[in-house]
Amino acid sequence: MSQTFAPDVNRANCPSRQILEHVTSRWGVLVLAALLDRSYRFSELRRHVGGVSEKMLAQTLQALERDGFVHRDAQPVIPPRVDYSLTPLGQDVAVQVHALAHWVESKVPDVQQANTTYDART
Repeated sequence: MSQTFAPDVNRANCPSRQILEHVTSRWGVLVLAALLDRSYRFSELRRHVGGVSEKMLAQTLQALERDGFVHRDAQPVIPPRVDYSLTPLGQDVAVQVHALAHWVESKVPDVQQANTTYDART
């Protein structure tokens, strides 16, 4: 009989770690925050999230879709049209990571000062 454990992100083999990795990766945060505003086509999202490669965006979207955060809507038209949007679960997590991203933006001067102070000491 297998033993079931409650999710614990500090446990090495807990599935929550992989989910946390998907939503807090550099591209995961930025994609989720962007989709909080509206749905995007792949190329629009790539332009919106500066610096992401096509491969990394595709992998990020696939992981977020697999986890139930992103909905992929493929239209059977020519040329193909695929739109990405948040699921209700994705909306929940996007609000959280967007708040974190906004906090980071607001603290850039403080962190830069800390970097300067640290670098001067070492």
